Amino acid sequence: MITHIQGKLVELNPAYAVIECNGVGYLLHISLNTYSKLGDSEFCKLYSHLAIKEDSHTLYGFHEELERKVFRLLISVSGVGASTARVILSSMLPVEIRDAIVNEDVALIKSVKGIGAKTAQRIILDLKDKMLKAFDDIEMSVKTGNRNREEALSALEVLGFPMKAVHKLIDKLLEKDSQIGVEELVKQALKQL
Repeated sequence: MITHIQGKLVELNPAYAVIECNGVGYLLHISLNTYSKLGDSEFCKLYSHLAIKEDSHTLYGFHEELERKVFRLLISVSGVGASTARVILSSMLPVEIRDAIVNEDVALIKSVKGIGAKTAQRIILDLKDKMLKAFDDIEMSVKTGNRNREEALSALEVLGFPMKAVHKLIDKLLEKDSQIGVEELVKQALKQL
């Protein structure tokens, strides 16, 4: 419903931030990671997640989309609520959470306050595949700023090539020469497919 809030940072402490946007102050619960990244900002943008319960509507704020995505994955696990997910995000960086889940590091996840062995195992079991996909999606969206890349991908998709292989190949070609034109990019990709 509310995807992000951008405005003047009126109040900041390790547990929450208040952002004033068009005369309305929004209280967003944040992790320590977000708190440290906001620093002394006067204006900021936080990605948000609105949690609706019978007795409350609570906004959570995140400095990066990736952190919000990890939060949403964590709260999808049975037995992990928003408070627990926020504690996990305050204890570890999103990349560290991914690595712990993918590498099935129960001890590291269990080291977070309030997480027991069973919950740690459930998190790993439920999120291992989803976590890899979430990070791939974010990395793909970061790379989408290159117009030539997008046009080449579109052309190869129309030709019927599998998207995952094409994405990797185009990115590899762009790493060698970031100024390569669309036609040349497609030609080189077709030679290697």
